[in-house]
Parts: sequence; C-alpha cells; structure tokens
Amino acid sequence: MSYEFIQKVGKYSYIYLVEAYRNEKGEPRQRRTPIGKVDPKTGKTSYKPWYLEQLRAAGRPIELPPTEKIFSVDDVKQSTVREYGLFYFLKSISNHIGLTDCLLISIPNHWQEVFMLACYLVASGDPFLYCEEWIHNTECLPVGSMTSQRISELLVMIRPEQRERFYGAWCARRSEDEYLALDITSTSSYSELIEDVEWGYNRDHENLAQINLCMLMGATSRLPIYQAVYSGSLRDVVTLETTLSRFDAVTNGKPVLIVMDKGFYSHRNVTRMLGNATHPAKKFIISVPFSASFARKQVESERKDIDRVENTIVVNGESLRAVTKERALSQDHKVYTHIYYNAKKANGIREDLFSHVALLREAAEREPAKYVDNEECRQYLNIRESGKSGTGFTVNIRHDVIMDELSTAGWLVIISNDVPRAKEAICIYRDKDVVEKGFLRLKCSLDLGRLRMHSQESMQNKVFAGFVALILLSEINRVMAERNLYSSYTMKKLLKILAKQRIQEICSQRIIYPATKEQRTVYEAFGIEAPR
Repeated sequence: MSYEFIQKVGKYSYIYLVEAYRNEKGEPRQRRTPIGKVDPKTGKTSYKPWYLEQLRAAGRPIELPPTEKIFSVDDVKQSTVREYGLFYFLKSISNHIGLTDCLLISIPNHWQEVFMLACYLVASGDPFLYCEEWIHNTECLPVGSMTSQRISELLVMIRPEQRERFYGAWCARRSEDEYLALDITSTSSYSELIEDVEWGYNRDHENLAQINLCMLMGATSRLPIYQAVYSGSLRDVVTLETTLSRFDAVTNGKPVLIVMDKGFYSHRNVTRMLGNATHPAKKFIISVPFSASFARKQVESERKDIDRVENTIVVNGESLRAVTKERALSQDHKVYTHIYYNAKKANGIREDLFSHVALLREAAEREPAKYVDNEECRQYLNIRESGKSGTGFTVNIRHDVIMDELSTAGWLVIISNDVPRAKEAICIYRDKDVVEKGFLRLKCSLDLGRLRMHSQESMQNKVFAGFVALILLSEINRVMAERNLYSSYTMKKLLKILAKQRIQEICSQRIIYPATKEQRTVYEAFGIEAPR
C-alpha cells in the first residue's frame, strides 16, 4: 500500500509518494518518489504532470480521498509499528477450526485475554512475566495491558464450569467417527501451595513434586479434545475411570474409540470398559504389558507358528507377523487379541543386548573388584570371589536373565472389543503417537514443564491457556505435515517469518506492510488470504 507525506526542506515543503516493500533479505524498506510540493504562501498543493496523468489513467479523482491522508514527517516519527502477521495467522486459524466461537460461548467476559495468552505461548513460549512487552509490540485483540499482576488476577477469575463448558463446545465439533488417543504425563512444580502437586512417579525422572495431566487427542484431526488435571501421586490406571466419566459428561455419552498404551492396562480397567449392568461398555484398543501373565501366555501360544508368510502384514513398509484370536478375559467377556512379532526388531534387540553384556563382561574381567557392586553388572553377571582365579574373582553370564529379557523382544499384544483385524488395530494404535507429540509441545514449546503458579485455580487456568495454545500448534503441525512444509521450514522458523509482517499506525490510519513471497506461500498453504 502506498501513501503520501510532506517533508519540509528549508522553507519549502515537498510531497512524496511512499511505497513499502521488502528487500532480498526480507527487511522492510521504503521507496520515496517526489510527486509535488506545497505552496509556502497559500498552502495549496501542486502535483507533477506525470502523477496527475497517472491518477487520471487509473480513473481516480485528482483530489486524494480522505482515507489517504498526506502525512508530515512528524506524523511518521510519532507513528507506531507492531508485529501483525502472526496474530492475523493465528486468529484466522482459530476462526476456521471453530476455536474462537467455543471460547466466546464458554468464557464471554475473558475469552479475548485467554486467546491472547494462548497466542503469546505459541509465539514465544516464555513465562507470562514477559507477556506485557509482547502485547505492547504485537497487534492483538482489545485486552489492554497484560502485566504480570493482571494475568495473575485473570487466572483466578475463570471458573471451573467455564472450562468444562469450553470442553463441551469443543468436543461437539469433533468428527463422530474419530479415534481418540489417551495418555497421561507429569509436569513438575516448585509450588507447595497447589493442592494437586504431590510426589509420585515422575516421567521426566526429576526430583520434584508434580501434577498429572491426562489428555485425549483426535487421531484423525490430530487436535486436542479434552484434558484433566490430577494429583501427582496418582498412577495411570487409577485416573482412567474418572477421566472417562468426565469425558462422558462433556460429550453426552457419544461413542468413541479410546486408544491407550500399556500404562493404562489393568484387569479392573479393561473389565470396566467392557461394561456391566450399571456401566455401559466403552470401545477401546489397549496394549497389554508383559508384566501381565495374559500377554505372556499369548506369546507362548504363538511362538512356534507365528513366523510364517501367511501371517505377514505390511504396515508403512514394515513387515510384521500378526495373528488374531478371540480370548476370554473372564466368564462374561471375550476380546479380540492381536499378537504381533517383529523379527527384525527382535534380532536388533538381541544383538544390542549381546554386545552390551559382552562389553560388561570384558570390563568386569579386567577389574572385577571395581564392578562387583555395580548394579548393571549384577543384573547380567555373577561376579564371585574365587581363590582359584588369578584376579581373585570369577565372572559368569546370567543366561537365564538374558533369555527371559529376550523372550518378549519384538512382540506386542493388543486387545480390543471393537477392532477385529490385526492390521487395522496396529495402524490405529500407532497413530496414538499424536498424544506423545502433543505432550512434548505442551511441556517444551509452551513453558508448562515448570508450573510457577501459587494456587490451585491459577495452575488449572494456566494449563487451560496452554491447552488452547496446543490446539493452535496442533493445527499448524497438521497442515505443515500434510503440505510438506517441514521440508522447507521448522515450525519456529515459520512462525518467525509470519511475525515479521508488520502494521504501522499513522494518525489513526492503519497501514499493513505488504506480505513477502515466503509469507504469501505460508498463507496460501493454510488457505488464508494474505492481509491487505
């Protein structure tokens, strides 16, 4: 977009046509062309003939429209320039997937603040302490100042029922036949004032108290659907029934297929999902850990006969052996039991373990006294004192331990009450990685790996803002993967490219800088019209 402004040189004032553009490095520049001058006595403007002719050819009146005001140098100096492209991009995505409507319906008084906090987390991932500066330098919704104190006040004003109303509205927009993957992670906290922060199994192996965050994500849309926060001392199997009950309430009991890893397996959980007179059945796919005798029995029953060509399936170019049987879990229930064997993976595990034990034995034979109490050596080796040995010790491999460890190498057991075909079941189960990737983005990209909050409600609402941000990030990730944008950009680079598009406000007139070629490419890939 071009505009005119007046620059005074000595006692004369000249009119320039200013055009904003980007140089080859993508840096914003201006091109000024003199088109006329202002009479110092009368104040009247006069234009060069070529410019008047250009106006006539364009069918425009000679007098400039009031929207194209002539700006003075002081006007330009006092103007403000803010980042615009990334906000426009995130707002467009939010409108397209229905996120904006869900926020407006559920949190009518504070939806704009929640959305801008989510945008801030996506754009920077820094603590909320620095949000005020980002808001000041970025085009945004009319939220006013977002100081640390104001954000703290905001994070106690959003009520639990508003969050649940949002989840209900958001769940209503998901696909009816979409698989939902479920997983749980822990996120650490230094606070001693948050009720749910307790000591428990820390998945990041950190010596900190934590909360547990349980999330459902759509395997097709790859968007977060629902989340719940639990006490840090609770294990996965304990939280499942509560999560499913809460999700039923949000979705009005609409049927879904829940996909879970082995951390959620227990006989009680599976029995509960199979249903009874008081609890309706849930459709599920779940991996069975080899700590359960059921899984080991299935492997032993198929070990001799599974490695045949007629049992071969190919999934994403990978060859697997697979057998499906109906097995009884109890007198009342049978499930489809899918047993898989990956010969290539099993052989790799075998070779890695053999070489690892061989190196341990060599080290122990050189310096047995040093390794006699080494925990890893004791797992695979018997190191005993012996007067007959030159070193005073004997070192022997614990073959029984190695064989037991290899007995399930390359094997996988999945059960389901809904999916009867082995290939379909493994494809659905592997799609569950969308949850793990979602958690990784939530904890790493959104600065939620450490919750620096000091109250239960503040913690819940910061996690909620993170959930809204994760929806935006997940949609960006989905489109980038589908359109092969990762071959040219990382997500961080893509966001930075968009943030470079700016908007300038001169005397209340807003001038959007033209989009660069890269920015137009990104907008086009996402089906968004470039701002003008």
